Amino acid sequence: QVSLVESGGGLVQAGGSLRLSCAASGRTFSSYTMAWFRQAPGKEREFVALITNFGGNTNYANSVKGRFTISRDNAKNTQYLQMNSLKPEDTAVYYCAGRISPGISTRKESYSYWGQGTQVTVSS
Repeated sequence: QVSLVESGGGLVQAGGSLRLSCAASGRTFSSYTMAWFRQAPGKEREFVALITNFGGNTNYANSVKGRFTISRDNAKNTQYLQMNSLKPEDTAVYYCAGRISPGISTRKESYSYWGQGTQVTVSS
């Protein structure tokens, strides 16, 4: 019954910025740990960032630390991924994910709810 819809992807030149949004259905968004994963062609889906319930804690993949920022607006049932200083290797389909457990996990198998993804392409 939980629906996640990503938006905000597009084409950007290296060094540029994009902000991704993930809109969630329902009234229990604030109780979910939310995350972003990405998948490049021919590669496994990998963890990018997560934010715990009410935004108390965040975690980032080493490859995006200092460049990406995850946030959430529980009143709007929406989470965001601000991506700065983008690199060509950031090119991928980005997926919004959610889980009910309060524990922190960077494993895709731990997330029960997924969006359909939004394409991010970074040109050199």
